[in-house]
Amino acid sequence: MKAAVIGSPIAHSLSPVLHNAGYAALGLSDWTFSRIECVAAEVPGLLAGFGPEWAGLACTMPNKHAALAVASSATPRALAVGAANTLVRSGDGWHADCTDVDGVVGALRGAGFVEGGRGVLLGAGGTANAALAGLAELGVKEVSLVVREPSRASEAVECAARVGVEVTVERFDSVDLVSLASTSDVLVSTVPAAATSPIADVLALAPVVLDVIYHPWPTPVAVAVERSGARLATGLDMLLHQAFGQFEQITGREAPRDVMTAALREATA
Repeated sequence: MKAAVIGSPIAHSLSPVLHNAGYAALGLSDWTFSRIECVAAEVPGLLAGFGPEWAGLACTMPNKHAALAVASSATPRALAVGAANTLVRSGDGWHADCTDVDGVVGALRGAGFVEGGRGVLLGAGGTANAALAGLAELGVKEVSLVVREPSRASEAVECAARVGVEVTVERFDSVDLVSLASTSDVLVSTVPAAATSPIADVLALAPVVLDVIYHPWPTPVAVAVERSGARLATGLDMLLHQAFGQFEQITGREAPRDVMTAALREATA
């Protein structure tokens, strides 16, 4: 049986490390997980050429919208997020899911966040929708969405409505970020490390912080959170937790979480 992660660029992906470690732990010696360089326009043709030995795919940027579009069925959360990071063979077609939501939930729970309260979300890019769905699953009903240009936040606002989160859009250059962070229960940053460098100490005023960026490490946010004593969830935590559900859907077997965690730790030092 075959599985792979598809995206571009893809050489850096750690998904094969996680999945292949899981296969080895469960004795799935006839399973392989590889990387395939692929852009969104190539996704339909790629899948059309796969034989029955292909069990599933992990989909990373820029292919998550294309993965949902090519699927013959999808989970409610993939439809709510508007993107899929997982495709599983289903009869003659493919079933789509977004285990990125599991990634957000697992990472934040691992950092000690329980549920409820008010959140802050930086950025409205591709990861923001999964973050909103994850926060909704954790019982967060109000989120301040901080962006550079509010007119570009429409997809995130629509996603928030679908998952039942009341979102207030704030402009980055005029919002009182100190007040927002210090009065929030959880803060999620989806923006590049360079953008957070000048404000890292402010973001660390939140009691629990998820920084989805993990390269280069440590990020400015990670350094600031460690200094502040707040609790930190990382993009690697998110990667790990999204892989568990992905592994289980593709193989039909329970993910060996300890083994996969150890493999990620070894690969990333």
